[in-house]
Amino acid sequence: MTALHVLRGARRTTRRQRGQGLVEFTLIVPMFLLLLLSMLDFGYAFYTKLTLEYATREGARVGAALANGGGDMGCGTGQSPNAADVDKYVIAAVQRVLQSAGIRIDVNPGGGGGVQSVRIYKADGTTGADPGGVANQWTYSAGGGPIIPGTTTPLDFAETSHGWDVCSRVNSYQNPDSLGVSITYDYAYITPLAGIYQFMFKGPPPTLKLDDRTVMQLNPTGG
Repeated sequence: MTALHVLRGARRTTRRQRGQGLVEFTLIVPMFLLLLLSMLDFGYAFYTKLTLEYATREGARVGAALANGGGDMGCGTGQSPNAADVDKYVIAAVQRVLQSAGIRIDVNPGGGGGVQSVRIYKADGTTGADPGGVANQWTYSAGGGPIIPGTTTPLDFAETSHGWDVCSRVNSYQNPDSLGVSITYDYAYITPLAGIYQFMFKGPPPTLKLDDRTVMQLNPTGG
């Protein structure tokens, strides 16, 4: 075998190796990008979940502290806060967290994601579960909510169903009610994963449903 034949064989081997490397590269890169995008979206979803947890905790804390606006089975004339304002303060606490500076959460459900509902409910004293009917539900309404005392700007959430009257909330020492605040949120993917899904399946991108709730007993003020 001459040196020329050896040289030609080496060149063919090099070209085959380069072609194989290119094929492997084209197979690995898309998988790597999908993994990277999934990790980024998972991180943002986890961050959103933590924010929802903080928001429900703040709302439940305010609701437990204000109870029914008065003493044991309160709602008497002149009591502060007025019973009609209790849930407004709860929602204001939730909204303050969700719309704080630096919080990257889209509360508007019109964009495919966002806050679907905020519920203030009478929780099961044992499990903390939402019984369904004994609850007040609020939904997003930019500037369409009530105004809390001492402010001039309407809340961005409005009550859409009323099933738990504030004056019926019991905050006695012996057996106080448990108040729960829950948020249902649709997380819309923020990376190109949504576009990839649309391209592959020819449909709207899915959302990830996130829920969080916090339950606290009403602060007792009566016997």
